[in-house]
Amino acid sequence: MISKKSKIFVAGHNGLVGSAIVRRLKDQGYKNIILRNKSSLDLTNQLKVNKFLKKYKPKFIFIAAAKVGGIYSNNKFKADFIFNNLSIQTNLIHSAFLNGIKNLIFLGSSCVYPRNCAQPIKEDYLLGGKLEKTNDAYAIAKIAGIKMCESYNEQYNMNYKCIMPTNTFGPNDKYDSLNSHFLPALIKKIHNLKKNKKKKLVLWGNGMAKREVIYADDIADACIYFMNKKIKENMVNVGTGKDLTIKKYAELMLRLIIPERKIKIVYDRSKPNGTPRKVLDISLAKKYGWKPKTNLKDSILKAYKSYLREI
Repeated sequence: MISKKSKIFVAGHNGLVGSAIVRRLKDQGYKNIILRNKSSLDLTNQLKVNKFLKKYKPKFIFIAAAKVGGIYSNNKFKADFIFNNLSIQTNLIHSAFLNGIKNLIFLGSSCVYPRNCAQPIKEDYLLGGKLEKTNDAYAIAKIAGIKMCESYNEQYNMNYKCIMPTNTFGPNDKYDSLNSHFLPALIKKIHNLKKNKKKKLVLWGNGMAKREVIYADDIADACIYFMNKKIKENMVNVGTGKDLTIKKYAELMLRLIIPERKIKIVYDRSKPNGTPRKVLDISLAKKYGWKPKTNLKDSILKAYKSYLREI
């Protein structure tokens, strides 16, 4: 269990999930939170990471640091994604072990599961088939992190847990048109339609790919919850257990953000759809007493308000 005075290191505290974890920790009264920017600690440098953990000896580590992006950047910059993610997680996990830090949460991703696996996706479907080609480099890095945690638990009796979140969005998200995930990309596109009084929304693919989304604060809540929970499994899916087509998300967001205008949705079928469907089975998380708290409409409106503040 984390005590209110425990030293806690949140790696990646400026990012989407990392910043949500820090907000949640502070809200719950945890005061001894250790944070470092990229400029002061290069997580891809093993010597620096080991030296840092040896000096500060946090009792708990949340690994939310990662190189992330949407379908375009995942497919175009595969070498960057596999190298940076393998480096960050390997350095943190191994250095945690070397310095006797037994409690760690590693953030994975729902893209670690096979492209065409049965739905909803259970934790034991991992490595059961071929990955989606557009993000296989990122997925393989994350799978390596999962297996690394599992291996250190088995060989050295560590308490390294892996949280598999579905598509996450919220404050401090990435809104770049080519590098963001689909929901923040939609927020930006729809806001620009509203601002410029346009009447046409262009979506990649055919709009029929199905996705599950969750608000970042719910993922943060799950990370702290499972850090404090004794579980026998190595990894736990965290999501809502519900999915919609990209088309349905776009229609809902248009109603919420531009209720006063009729917008036509058109599809750029020259662009990829990605994985046909991806919804997580969250029965294991529910068995341990965790479930998300924020509903979809509220979370979209909160995310849109945070986008307006950020721009």
